[in-house]
Amino acid sequence: MTGFTESEERQALRAAVSDLGGRYGGEWFLKKARAGEKSAELWDEAGKLGYLGVNVPEEYGGGGGNIGDLAAVAEELAAQGCGLLLMVVSPAICATIITRFGTEEQKQAWLPRFADGSLRMAFAITEPDAGSNSHKITTTARRDGDDWILSGRKVFISGVDEAEAVMVVGRTEDAKTGKLKPALFIVPTDAPGFEFHPIEMDIVSPDKQYSLFLDDVRLPADALVGSQDAALLQLFAGLNPERIMAASFAIGMGRYALDKGVDYVKTRQVWSTPIGAHQGVAHPLAEAKIQLELAKVMTQKAAALYDSGDDMGAGEAANMAKYAAAEASIKAVDTAVQVHGGNGLTAEYGLGALVTAARVNRIAPVSREMILNFVAQNTLGLPKSY
Repeated sequence: MTGFTESEERQALRAAVSDLGGRYGGEWFLKKARAGEKSAELWDEAGKLGYLGVNVPEEYGGGGGNIGDLAAVAEELAAQGCGLLLMVVSPAICATIITRFGTEEQKQAWLPRFADGSLRMAFAITEPDAGSNSHKITTTARRDGDDWILSGRKVFISGVDEAEAVMVVGRTEDAKTGKLKPALFIVPTDAPGFEFHPIEMDIVSPDKQYSLFLDDVRLPADALVGSQDAALLQLFAGLNPERIMAASFAIGMGRYALDKGVDYVKTRQVWSTPIGAHQGVAHPLAEAKIQLELAKVMTQKAAALYDSGDDMGAGEAANMAKYAAAEASIKAVDTAVQVHGGNGLTAEYGLGALVTAARVNRIAPVSREMILNFVAQNTLGLPKSY
């Protein structure tokens, strides 16, 4: 991306992914979700076409692109009503961390399968008693010879039922100080002692949420990703892409809702003209469009900073982008529902399910309040409140 113009390659990627998403679409996605089925066909086709691995280095079978390219894929699929939530964690967080910090053996084992979409890897950080305070994580790994023994609980972990493995954020004991410090482990979902249970959610989606239970899960030495002394740095190398991807996912969702709203008001007539001619209808749609475009610019800035290697600058921009995109998506969905009137909450028009889905964008993967804390403390230099 140069200035405010995406490269021709990025624009071509967007167009191709949009065409793919358009062949599936929102009706297909909702039908799958309501039937309790997965969106595996779309994931598999996107993987075979190389769209899920655009950020994986070429030497491991990927596209050799960057997080901005992957974010474009996520946005365009969501803009067609069939966003793939696992893109936010599997290729964005897990593949990025392994690319930057994994051993050569780990890269050879995992990255080619991220590249072609044949691998789904979940990511587990949130705990029942820690919430947004990752310093209170209690999932702990201890040494047993060359192996690691991992125990703890995680909650609100996406797509575990589809994943072959989960990258788990745990803690190890520092032999010098006795204090716990974060570390990242790859845990196969079929490992003895690893259990997961679904959380009932009022969200219509093929992607489910799970609680994880790790009871003395034995892992080989190479399950540890990168250095156990640099895990915090490694963690944020994955969380910044997560925020960028979450923003892109939200923007795509908002675009999808806005497009449906605009199409509807162009043809819906109550009196002598289409209702879109009335400012009371047109202006909220225009405001939603402006908010989405502003959020998109900040998301592109965050991706450009991250891809340039500026992790600190990317952290600030990625948090701002995620905040702006969440608010914009909620505004777009709410406006689209409103201009449809009663039709906005019928299954036929497919907007009602987006109300809850868009609301999630304000909570996950980081809440708007924690983003405001980050900006207040790190950008404005205000004292910490906690």
